[in-house]
Order: sequence, then C-alpha cells, then structure tokens
Amino acid sequence: MRVWWLKWRLALGLLLAGAVHALSFAPGPLPAWVLSPLELITMACLVLCVWHAPNPLLAARRAWLFALAHFVIGLYWLTISMHTYGLMPLPLAITALVALSAFLAVYASLAAALANKLITRQYPRATRTPSQLIASAFVWAAAWTFFEWLRGTLFTGFGWLNSGYAHLDSWFVGWAPVLGVYGVTFITAFVAAALAAMVTAAQRTPAHQPKNALVGLFALALAIAGWGLKQHTWATNNGQPLAVRLVQGNIEQGIKFTPSHIQNTIETHLKLAATPTPQGVPSPQLVLLPETALAVFQHQLSPATWNAWRALATEQKSTLMMGAALFDRTTGTYTNSVIGIDPTTSLEALISGHNALRYDKQHLVPFGEFVPWGFRWFVDLLAIPMGDFNRGSEQQLPFAVGGQHVAPNICYEDVFGEELLPAIGLGNLAVADQGATILANFSNLGWFGDSWALRQHWQMARMRSIETARPMLRATNTGMTGVIDPQGNTLAMLPPHRAGVLDISVQGQRGLTPYSSLGNLPVLLLVGFVLLIALYQRTKRPSQ
Repeated sequence: MRVWWLKWRLALGLLLAGAVHALSFAPGPLPAWVLSPLELITMACLVLCVWHAPNPLLAARRAWLFALAHFVIGLYWLTISMHTYGLMPLPLAITALVALSAFLAVYASLAAALANKLITRQYPRATRTPSQLIASAFVWAAAWTFFEWLRGTLFTGFGWLNSGYAHLDSWFVGWAPVLGVYGVTFITAFVAAALAAMVTAAQRTPAHQPKNALVGLFALALAIAGWGLKQHTWATNNGQPLAVRLVQGNIEQGIKFTPSHIQNTIETHLKLAATPTPQGVPSPQLVLLPETALAVFQHQLSPATWNAWRALATEQKSTLMMGAALFDRTTGTYTNSVIGIDPTTSLEALISGHNALRYDKQHLVPFGEFVPWGFRWFVDLLAIPMGDFNRGSEQQLPFAVGGQHVAPNICYEDVFGEELLPAIGLGNLAVADQGATILANFSNLGWFGDSWALRQHWQMARMRSIETARPMLRATNTGMTGVIDPQGNTLAMLPPHRAGVLDISVQGQRGLTPYSSLGNLPVLLLVGFVLLIALYQRTKRPSQ
C-alpha cells in the first residue's frame, strides 16, 4: 500500500511540476522576472526524478508525465480554435489537445531515457564526484537540447514552448545572439541540472559539500557570461529611421471570412491605414496590415477596391505591406503571401498577383495551410477554411523601403529562427547589400481568442530580434501588434483586442551576430560532442 501511494504521489508531483513549468513562457499571470527562475526550479525537479529513476524506461515515463501536463496547460488555447471557431465538440477538442500533448511529450521522455542511460551507468548516484556531477549536468543539457531541436524540426517541426523562451528577461538570454534559442536551452538545462546536482550533493556528508558546490559555480559563471554578452552591441545603425504605421483591425474571427463581412473588413483596414497622422509625427513611409487583411483572393476584389489602396499609397507616398491569399489562375495554385503596394504598383499587377514586392510563406502550418497525409477526416470535422497552399522559396529578397530592407515572415514562421536567417545572412542572397535590416511579422491569432497564445508568440518574436540584432515589426489582427528593438525590448505595443494604429520610427540595423552567420550549427556540434563523449565513456565502464 505504501509503495502504491508513493508512486501516485510522485506521478501527481510530476504533473503539477509540468503544469507550473508551462506558466514560465510568457508574463501573465506571473510577472516577467519570475519566469526564468520558475523554469529552472521546475526543470530541476524533473532532472532529480530522472536521475533517481532506476532505469531508462522509468525515467522516460516520469518525463512524459511532466511534459504531458506542460503541453496540455501551455497549449490549452488550441481548443479555442477547434471548438469556438472550428465548431468541434468540446470533448473531442480536448481529446485532440491531449493527444497532441501526449505525442509532443515523447520527445521529453526520449531525452530523459537517454540521459538516464548515459549518466547512471557511468556515475552511480552514491559515488558521484564534483567533476562527475558537472559531467552529468552537461549530459542532461545535451540530451534535452537535442530532443528539443528534434521537436522543432521533425514533421515540419513544432518549437512552441521550447524551454529557452522562458529566459528572455534573464542574463541567460545574452547567449542568444551567439547560439540562438537552442543555445539558451542548453545553458539553462545545464543550470537546472546543476541545481539538481547541488540537491543531490546536499544529501551527502558535509565534508564533501564545498567541492560539490563547483557545479553551482560553473552554472553561475555561465549566467555571468550571459550578462556580459548581453552588454555587447552586435549591429550598427543602417541609414535613417523608418516612419512606420502598424494597423490592428481587431476583426472578429467568427465573421472575418464571412462573405457578407468581407467588404466591411477591407474598409475597416483601409480607414485605419488612412488615419490622419498626429501633429509632429512624420507621415508613414511604411504601413503594415496583418495576415489575411484581404480575406479573399486578389482577383476577387473589384478594381475600385484596389485603386483605393493604390490611391492611399500615392497620397501618403508610402509602401503598404499586407497579408493576402494569392491565386495563380494559370496553375490553379495559391499561396499565403505578403504583398507590397507603392505609388508605382499597377492595377494589373495587383489583380494578377504578380507584384514586384511579394513574399510567399515558406513554413506552412499543418492542418491550417496543408493537410498532413491521413488526417483529412480530422479536417472535415472543423468548420475552418483550410487548403493546401504552395510553399514559397527559401531565397526571397526583402522589400526595399526608405533606405531599409524589410524581410516579411508570416505568423508561425517566426517560431523557426534558423529559417529567417537567409534573408539576413548577406552571403546567401543574390544581391549582397539587400540583406534585411528590419524583420516584419504578419499574423492573425484571432483563432485563439484572448489567450496565452498571443503573449507566447510575442516572446518568441522577441527572441528572433535578439538572435539577429534586428528590430521586429508585428502587425496582427487582434494582438500583439507592436515593435521590438534589436535587444528584444518592447518599444511600443497596441492593446490587444482593440482596433487601432501605431505610428513609430524604427531604426534598421546592419551587421551579423554569430547566430545569423552560423545558425544552429555550433550548438548542434556542442550537443553532439557531449553525447559522443558520454557514449564513449559509457562503453569503457562495465555495467553497474
């Protein structure tokens, strides 16, 4: 009876720790300064449970419970899109959320199994020396980071709630321009394991404790190094600041694609974009409107509507960038795109969709923009407009506006930091001096209501700015619309779920961070090196 109760108590503790861990990925309900220590403490609880598991299978089960609760709580907002807007029965929507969470939790369980197998055979718990505790922490960090990277890569990837995003307001984020979000994940996973190691060391005789504090000092050194890197300026100003206007239409998602409301939606966006400029504020050189601001294909709009947009660009002497679904009538294919309209844009180009300024989304959302094989039945349960969009090219030049080069990305794409790099890495572009000086995200998170999804997405956009040392403009339907500076700080933001415009001057940046030049390669090499060394050491040691 006692063994049964201890097992259930441990399982409930892991579920609770995983649920609390999910709170560390965006401010609200907790303040920003709490997020990083909360993630480290809850991760340390998981590490202790994994290290003390008698075998890799039990370690995997423990990590799976932790991660299951983590994803169910952290991604709860998916049920809003499925139930409220997709009209899926709520029990089925919850079942789908749990099924997805159970699958995503497998990555954490595999990381735990690998770490347990590599650590416990080499360094039995009762005899670990300070150097072995440090090695154990490195192995945990490598295993956790490797499977986080796999989760963000395999099957088109799902990098949401990567543990590195919890540390945007800590010293650890200083590592992001060097190693990217996965580098932050590696370092903070090491620090969490160091906390677990110090708890393990505290259970021994007091004489050994000073030496065992070395793992904590190593973790502290990584944090201080992150603080030092955070003080470094990775880029320089490019040209003059750009006067930008961001438009947030706040169109109710339930009516956004309704035929009777489409014209009203367009007129709302046009009226907001044409808002008179406040006294003392420069007229916008660039106006951004959110993803699918035009809720029909371009050829379905009347010439009068297109001429109204062209007239606005001419009157303001600005470039308009807006999300639009484009249909190619010659091939019968369509794309989720951003188009640019300036005073020289012809009516024919707009109606045909062959704009000189055009970006086609590269990383499509499963179920939203393409239907994975074998899941048509699931899509048929939803009352959400979906289709199989064409993917854009990886090499698409930024839009040249006012001496700056603005690289668009659409919604989900800014979750994948390495996929934004071709627009910035100058050597990868056909014309070297056209690398992006400003990033711009166009999103519609109206599918997820007033949920954590909006704030979680903002946090990931902040990470992209830090990794690349580029300001990020975000134009969204319902929030979060605003501007992030190259250090990841919020310069300005519109209140969510309220229609409005934001006028602000944004300074473009030139220069490459180490991450912009090398992407994820350095951290993957580090992870591979640690795991190979651990595997080699394991083969040299007889079974315990």
